[in-house]
Amino acid sequence: MLPRSTIMKQIFTTALSLIAFVYVSAAAELNTARIDELTGLKGKMNEKERVYKVTFPRNDVKVTVDRWALPPFMGLGTWAAFTATQNGAMVMGDTVLFEDEVSAAISAALDNGLSVTALHNHFSFDHPKVYFMHIEGEGTADKLAAAIRNVYDRTKEIRASNPQPKDSFGEKSLPEKNSISAEPLNKIFGMNGEFNNGMMKFTIGRPAKMGGTNINKDMGVNTWIAFAGTDDNAIVDGDFAVTEDELQPVLKSLLKDKINIVAIHQHMTHEEPRTMFFHYWGRGPAKALANAIKGGLLVGGLLEVSSPLQE
Repeated sequence: MLPRSTIMKQIFTTALSLIAFVYVSAAAELNTARIDELTGLKGKMNEKERVYKVTFPRNDVKVTVDRWALPPFMGLGTWAAFTATQNGAMVMGDTVLFEDEVSAAISAALDNGLSVTALHNHFSFDHPKVYFMHIEGEGTADKLAAAIRNVYDRTKEIRASNPQPKDSFGEKSLPEKNSISAEPLNKIFGMNGEFNNGMMKFTIGRPAKMGGTNINKDMGVNTWIAFAGTDDNAIVDGDFAVTEDELQPVLKSLLKDKINIVAIHQHMTHEEPRTMFFHYWGRGPAKALANAIKGGLLVGGLLEVSSPLQE
């Protein structure tokens, strides 16, 4: 009779083989022809990883980096990779964007059930400036492929109407002197902000831990909101500190109110809870901007609901 340890090892090995078999069988059911049809691209299967990847170069706009014409092969490739799961499929990808495509692409991704997990640059001294939007999603392969196509089509629409990326948001110029009124904004956020030469800034910390040490607002775990311009012609910019679960709903809230997202990334490692940071920029009347940002704060649980919006 075999020793108990040998028997258990055989059972464990058999179980792993069955799991691997199920996984491979599921992956084999990925309808790659359908993904090609829905994305409008021709992909390639990595048989070893069981991943089907579609990709295309952003060669519609000439990009220079450090005064050198950058071939798309050197890092201007948009891609989306699909793999089968027990519940359908998973997609992950990276989308090459120009500045005037960013907010529209993020909205298209979120509106079609994808998550946006990062937005950042890969180069310095690039002209026009290039951004990279990382996405992920789970569901049926058809749904994910259609969502990816919607993102790509949105950027194509923008480039079709303006072949050369814009160099501004297109808003009217700000006045030379800042004169933001503090009291209305203090009422909206339910706190007194910092006033400086006609500008206003609010900072909201959130507790976290780093290596067992408590950290909070002044150690960098904070959401801040800054206003400049005038009450009728203002800008708002700042940074949200959110958990991974809060990121998507807060992004949706701000985009709904026409606040532009300009970066999504992390500032720390090994923090608890894991904290994502995203930067934003908005234009309009100061009170309207403040209410838009407050909406995001409420969605993320960063502000007390008991403090009502002020008209």
